[in-house]
Amino acid sequence: MDWGTELWDQFEVLERHTQWGLDLLDRYVKFVKERTEVEQAYAKQLRSLVKKYMPKRPGKDDPESKFSQQQSFVQILQEVNDFAGQRELVAENLSVHVCLEVAKYSQEMKQERKMHFQEGRRAQQQLESGFKQLENSKRKFERDCREAEKAAQTAERLDQDINATKADVEKAKQQAHLRSHMAEESKNEYAAQLQRFNRDQAHFYFSQMPQIFNKLQDMDERRATHLGAGYRLLSEAELQVVPIIAKCLEGMKVAADAVDAKNDSQVLIELHKSGFARPGDVEFEDFSQPMNRVPSDSSLGTPSDGRPELRGPGRSRAKRWPFGKKNKPRLPPLSPLGGPLPSALPNGPPSPRSGLDPLAILSEISKSVKPRLASFRSLRGSRGTVVTEDFSHLPPEQQRKRLQQQLEERNRELQKEIDQREALKKMKDVYEKTPQMGDPASLEPQITETLNNIERLKLEVQKYEAWLAEAESRVLSNRGDTLGRHTRPPDPPASAPPDSSSNGNNGSQDNKESSEEPPSEEGQDAPIYTEFDEDFEEEPASPIGHCVAIYHFEGSSEGTISMAEGEDLSLMEEDKGDGWTRVRRKQGGEGYVPTSYLRVTLN
Repeated sequence: MDWGTELWDQFEVLERHTQWGLDLLDRYVKFVKERTEVEQAYAKQLRSLVKKYMPKRPGKDDPESKFSQQQSFVQILQEVNDFAGQRELVAENLSVHVCLEVAKYSQEMKQERKMHFQEGRRAQQQLESGFKQLENSKRKFERDCREAEKAAQTAERLDQDINATKADVEKAKQQAHLRSHMAEESKNEYAAQLQRFNRDQAHFYFSQMPQIFNKLQDMDERRATHLGAGYRLLSEAELQVVPIIAKCLEGMKVAADAVDAKNDSQVLIELHKSGFARPGDVEFEDFSQPMNRVPSDSSLGTPSDGRPELRGPGRSRAKRWPFGKKNKPRLPPLSPLGGPLPSALPNGPPSPRSGLDPLAILSEISKSVKPRLASFRSLRGSRGTVVTEDFSHLPPEQQRKRLQQQLEERNRELQKEIDQREALKKMKDVYEKTPQMGDPASLEPQITETLNNIERLKLEVQKYEAWLAEAESRVLSNRGDTLGRHTRPPDPPASAPPDSSSNGNNGSQDNKESSEEPPSEEGQDAPIYTEFDEDFEEEPASPIGHCVAIYHFEGSSEGTISMAEGEDLSLMEEDKGDGWTRVRRKQGGEGYVPTSYLRVTLN
């Protein structure tokens, strides 16, 4: 079944239908174009979102990148970025294979449709023109027939009229004969015109217009087929990226499964483990005993030479790294009244300027020292920390790790130099065997430089190995001290009666225990005042300028503080050349932040 046979009289219907088909094609092109814009905007927003949450610092400089949680999050961001790339690919395929091609095909269809309908209208005009000619010849034939009949009636009436002359009768007969001849000619012309019109009309309805309608049908079917292919392209553009999108989603799932809480806890330990021994038990101080004791009664007794003994019974306070200020230079020993102690006896007990008794001395110390208890608060970094080559400014465990890293780097550099020296030697041998390839003497400077580098790196390796051995022994020593201290049961506080005999016994027992104690790390000869030099509160420094945070910074490492982008900060200390600046936040808190993250204004 075709349009030419079944829809031979529906010219206007076919015209409307074909126009509707082309309009649908244009609507689909417009839909795909807007869909492409949506995909592009979606991909752009996804990329902006990934860029916003992607870590600013490189992975090797970011301690947070060592945690599986952070690694999984970065992997998810990368998968989302790949997903955005697939959305851009969908938009590109739709734009090229649908918008451009279908739009071009639509223009071709419009031109073809216009040509077919112009041909059909010309055929209609020709048929209408033939029909008009037929109508004209028909009317002429009808008119001539009426006039011929009238002329015949007139001639017959004159012929029967006795009063009419013979000339009038002859004239009427001639007129009737003429009209009859004209009618006959009109009849013949009308018959010929009718035959021609019927032939043209049959050609129009049975041949010409069916061909045009069939061409329109073929055009419309091709348009529908191409539109269906365009519909298929819409789905194929999605299907092409489905495997990669599935890989992206699978990568997100793998990243989620890669989160290892136990491993992250271990990483945190490895990053921030100091290696220091835990602080020992605080000694019991019995203030219920009278201060007039024999020299062996307590640590604040009076020696035989008449000077008050201010040292503890052979014990010195253990370092409390996590709860005190690190690398703070020790102050010279001070007397209870504020003046420096005389250095005549550097290893002996301090001698006060006045004859105060030990209780007054202890009272003065209590007034000038603000006790601080250990807590698990985050403390700011130490002021004036000097970075040393052996990393002795770091805690023992961190020092060991940094030394291990430096040693590995030096070994890699050394192996690289050794390989380069071997390659230069082989090249030199080749030059010596075949002089046309090059001058062997030209390689001597490079070989010499390589040898010098090897010697230098060997010395550095030996140096770092010695430092590493020392750091490892320190870590093992601190670990052994901690284990030994926790395996020994704590000493119960002694409650002694206030009589002198008990005092003497207790004092003798204390002296006996103190004589069995191993010497402390800093020695027993240090004055007692050096134990309190870290506990003096420092006066808060005044800001030397003002700065604004350009970027966001997570103060995750020790000694640093976090800051938000655009936050106003007080400048406490300028960059000393290491890339860090000490600042103070308005909400409280002081620490170091990267200098490149700040816009600094000095007072």
